[in-house]
Amino acid sequence: MPATEGATRPKKRLRFPLRGKVFLFAVLIAITPLVLVGQNLVRITQDELKSAANEQLADAADQLRESLDDSYQGNWLTPLLLIRNGIDSEKLAVPEKVSLMTLGLANIPGVVALQLTVGQSALPILVTDEAYTARLKAAGLDAVTLLRTPLAAIEAVRESGDYGIPTITTIDETGDWLATLALPLESEFAGQKLTLSARIDLDSLAAVIRNHPFARRGEITVIDAAGRTVLESEPRDLGDRAIVDSALRLIEGNARAATVESYERSDGTPMLGAYAFPRTLPWVVITELGERNAYAVVGQMTRNLALWVLAGFCAAALAAGFFARRLTRPILRIGEVANRVGGGDFKTRVEGVRTNDEIGDLAERMNTMIRELGERLELMKFVSRGTVSAIRAADSSGISRSGARRPAAMLFSDIRGYTAFAETVDPEVVVEMLNSYLDTQTAIVESHGGDVDKFIADELVAVFLGEGMERRAVASALDIQEAMAGLLREHPEWDLHVGIGISAGEVVMGAMGARERMDFTVLGDPVNLASRLCDAAPPRSILVSEPVRIAVAGDPELVLEPLEPIRIKGKRELVPVFKALRAVRADRGEAPAIDRRAS
Repeated sequence: MPATEGATRPKKRLRFPLRGKVFLFAVLIAITPLVLVGQNLVRITQDELKSAANEQLADAADQLRESLDDSYQGNWLTPLLLIRNGIDSEKLAVPEKVSLMTLGLANIPGVVALQLTVGQSALPILVTDEAYTARLKAAGLDAVTLLRTPLAAIEAVRESGDYGIPTITTIDETGDWLATLALPLESEFAGQKLTLSARIDLDSLAAVIRNHPFARRGEITVIDAAGRTVLESEPRDLGDRAIVDSALRLIEGNARAATVESYERSDGTPMLGAYAFPRTLPWVVITELGERNAYAVVGQMTRNLALWVLAGFCAAALAAGFFARRLTRPILRIGEVANRVGGGDFKTRVEGVRTNDEIGDLAERMNTMIRELGERLELMKFVSRGTVSAIRAADSSGISRSGARRPAAMLFSDIRGYTAFAETVDPEVVVEMLNSYLDTQTAIVESHGGDVDKFIADELVAVFLGEGMERRAVASALDIQEAMAGLLREHPEWDLHVGIGISAGEVVMGAMGARERMDFTVLGDPVNLASRLCDAAPPRSILVSEPVRIAVAGDPELVLEPLEPIRIKGKRELVPVFKALRAVRADRGEAPAIDRRAS
């Protein structure tokens, strides 16, 4: 196949059946409102849940902040201030002060060491919790060194004046978190300033975090100013989290505003978070909740909604399928009938459509149209192609009764002996013979580009127009004589022959007659002459006029033998006549099929 053939072939368009369109439309109409309402409900619920989750996060962070502040102040700072005040009293001697320190150590939970430092002395008075000391020793640690408050830490507190703010450290070996609190005394010993310091085990604060109700749903994290977690045995660096970064920026800006945020973690997990800043501890309390957890109700609602949508879709699909089938079945039937009519079947009808609506009206109009088309098709068999062309070319006012001059070749063919034949045989045989003769002649005329203008009993009138019309008319006549000879071989009992006359020239063609009964016909001298030549033509012969002979002269396939001029009714002079024969084919040694004995 040539490359251009595939390139020029039109692309096949995708076809979406009408039943599918109706089905899809009905389903969308049923499902769309449910989906839109569901989406709005989900969105509203999600907004409400987000607001509630943000409130819970903020409340949890604020509660933890208050718990840490209250624990620090109530459990440690306030009691230690009382001990400091007692030790600061001049009424107590050193032994009583040491006893007060020992008593305070025993009664304040979480305090594992109390130390009284005199000036720059490297040998302070240190009282430690025996149980905690034993645990450190069991871990192979020097309890005295770990629990002693370094002189540098005391000096740093004295210089900054932040007496109530603890310093937080961790013991890596045990994972314990210790707070160091230094409280300077007003009294002096031997001219040296006194400082009371305490080492506090912060495990109780870790318990506050662990036991908070929010920990069962979300995450609670406490970080220091470096973004590392505190109160954990293995601290983690959380500086890569967006909420931690926001909190640290507030610390750097010396701001302590509680905030609620939504963000994504580095792994793409969407989160909601809040943070708050304790007043007495250098930390940030962060509460976090995954959006999936926060919107768990939305997820359940969405699943339930999906089930309802699925159920609605199934119900809508069944209803839409029934509706689509009921609506489109008659339309499809009408389409099938239209296809059969396009194939030439005018007996088919649209059946089974009884709906009292537009579709029913369409089916009825379709049947009426088919019936009328069939009638018109049958009527067209009674008119020539020229008549059909005139009808098609007519404007809205109808066919105009007028004529036009045109060159044409006219062919008349008449069956010799028809009258005697019709009188001697049954009518059925006459009709069979006449139809056979006229069918054969019509097919030959049309194969040569001619048009059968009319039938007059056993006579056929044909018109040839356009280039080579004379040659085509003569060739058609020769083929007719050969075909008639073939019919006689099949039906020798008929013993009927045909005489043909052909003339050419300018004729008048057009619709003529009454307004309500017209005939599209051909008038003029060539028509009359062809008719007279046909009347004069003996059986099995073809007579042509002088204009035809001139037009086909030189055609190697034809032989035109001149005959004696004949007198034609209506003409003063004798008319030249020629007999048309097929030329002998010397290369094949064939003789003409026409009987030359005809005169």
